[in-house]
Amino acid sequence: MAGSKSPDLDFRKSLVETFAINERTNQLLLSHVADAARRAAPPSGKGLSIGSTAGNIHDVRLMWLSAGDKTAKHPAKLDPDRATRTQMKASVKASADAIRGLIGKALYGPAGKVSHFKPDLVAFIGYLISHDSHHGGQSAMLGGLAGHTIPTQTGFRLWEWGTLWRECGFGK
Repeated sequence: MAGSKSPDLDFRKSLVETFAINERTNQLLLSHVADAARRAAPPSGKGLSIGSTAGNIHDVRLMWLSAGDKTAKHPAKLDPDRATRTQMKASVKASADAIRGLIGKALYGPAGKVSHFKPDLVAFIGYLISHDSHHGGQSAMLGGLAGHTIPTQTGFRLWEWGTLWRECGFGK
């Protein structure tokens, strides 16, 4: 609206918070996928199990952490076939925390990007969220095919980003 003063938007803060909300959706989904479904093979016999999709999210983050900051200490790899739900959630959270550190460096660095990722940091965050969301949807679908749908309320909560934002500790 012409002439109206809108509040300043802190894009740096917003990008970090958006990635944190995305991770909250990952944790929510991992908390509500039945153990039997998490370990079940895909119905076609091809592709990733639900546990392997979480492992793939973690591994892709580790790949970008290695490419983006060779000097930092990175979380350990995850064996999705042996990991418990608690270990899986902790590993995925640890890689998200490390990625948030990488995002922070890029936000305040002169180039505004993560090494080896083009074009820039905003695209990098979009890529990570897209990757996580793809595997989250895949996990929900595979769980349903294995006879273990995620609870309806959980499915709705995945879309309540304002609530998830507050659960992340923002807005206080």
